[in-house]
Amino acid sequence: GVEVGPQPQGVIRAEILDKMRKIVKHGLDFVQLFNEGKEFPPCTIEVFKIMEKVDYPRNKNDEVIAIIHPKLQDQDWQPLNNGDPLFLTLDGEVIAYKGDCTVYPTFINEAAYYEKKQAFVKTVKMKLTARHIRSSV
Repeated sequence: GVEVGPQPQGVIRAEILDKMRKIVKHGLDFVQLFNEGKEFPPCTIEVFKIMEKVDYPRNKNDEVIAIIHPKLQDQDWQPLNNGDPLFLTLDGEVIAYKGDCTVYPTFINEAAYYEKKQAFVKTVKMKLTARHIRSSV
């Protein structure tokens, strides 16, 4: 499957649809070239590995007591460092990120994840290396 976004639920955005078409076309082109016996050289790519889902701060009654901080909103895939603001309580208190490494949050404040108790997902950036490949056909 391919998920391209962000976009609100139930909304079709032309630029997102265009990106989805391009990535699907690249995938199909790869399959065709692979099936024709083309050799692909080794490569390295950066990826983001999901580390943990982070919930909104809650009180003892399991009620949300803070919202995503404005400086974090719309910053998917951007570095988040120790001390950076995460949440803003309804009383105006800033809750900062406390971590020992830089993370890259994504799915920040997505409406589809509210019921799943997920404010965002912490990811880390890493590199993957693939050996060359070639079809045996």
